[in-house]
Amino acid sequence: MSKQVIVITGASSGFGALTARALAKAGHTVYAGIRETKGRNAAQVEAAAAFAKENGVDLRTVELDVGSDASVEAGIAAVIAEQGRIDTIIHNAGHMSFGPAEAFTPEQFAELYDINVLSTQRVNRAVLPHMRRQGKGLVVWLSSSSTPPYLSPYFAAKAAMDSLAVSYASELTRWGIETAIIVPGAFTKGTNHFAHSGSPADKARATEYDNGPYAGVPDQALKGLASLEPADADAASVATAIVDVIDMPFGTRPFRTHIDPSEDGAEIVNGVADRVRAELFRRIGLEDLLRPVVKG
Repeated sequence: MSKQVIVITGASSGFGALTARALAKAGHTVYAGIRETKGRNAAQVEAAAAFAKENGVDLRTVELDVGSDASVEAGIAAVIAEQGRIDTIIHNAGHMSFGPAEAFTPEQFAELYDINVLSTQRVNRAVLPHMRRQGKGLVVWLSSSSTPPYLSPYFAAKAAMDSLAVSYASELTRWGIETAIIVPGAFTKGTNHFAHSGSPADKARATEYDNGPYAGVPDQALKGLASLEPADADAASVATAIVDVIDMPFGTRPFRTHIDPSEDGAEIVNGVADRVRAELFRRIGLEDLLRPVVKG
C-alpha cells in the first residue's frame, strides 16, 4: 500500500468522519473537508485534531463548502500548496430530506440537487486538472441504494450523481484516472442522515398526506427500513470498505462496491446496468474506456 494524499468532502460527521479517520489510520494523509471550520463546525475540527494526535496519524481539516465555487477552489488550492498533489478525491458530501414529494417546492429539489450533485462538479473542476497533469488518480463517489417512499428529493439527486459518476468514469480512464462507486445501503444508525434530514416547505400540502390515505406511511417506512437492518449493522463498515478499495493496486479496483446489510436488491439492479454499459462500449469500439490507463 502506497501512502496517498486524500481529500474527502462532507467529513464533519457520518460516513465522512468515519472514513477520514479510517483512512488516516491506514497510513494516508487525509484532508477532511468541512465547511464553517471556524463557526458551527469548530468542534469537529478540534475532534479531528485530537484524533490525529491521539493516534499518531496524518488527519487534517480543510475549509471546504461544496456549495461554493470559491470555497472549493481555495480548499483544493490549499491542499495542493501543502502536498503538491491529490491522489484521491472522495465525493461524500450530501444531505437528505424526508416527506411526500409533492410537498417539497421546486426550490427545495434544486437545493438538494446542488448539494448532492452540483457539488461534485465544483470539486471535480478544481481537482481533475491536477490529477490529469499527474497522469494518475482515483475518484470515489458515495452513491445510494434503493428508493423507499418519502425520500424522493434525496434519491432523485443521488441517482443523478450516480449517473454523473458513470459518465465521468469513461472520460477519465485515458488520463490515468480510476473511478470507484461506493453504494451504502440504508443505514439507519451510525450517521446523522435521518436525524438531520430536511422537511417539506409546503406544510399544508404535507398535512394533506399525513391526514389522508398515506397517514402512517412515514413511520412505517422508517420502522420498516430499521427492521431490515441487521442488529450488527455498523456504519463503520462503509468506511472499512472504502479503505479496502483505495488500498487496492491501481487498475484493479471494482467499478462498484455495495455495502448493504439489508440486501435491498440494488446490487443486482446496478450489476445489470453496469454490464449493459460495458457491452455498449464494446459494441461501439470504445472498450478501452472501461479501464484506466496505467502509465509508466
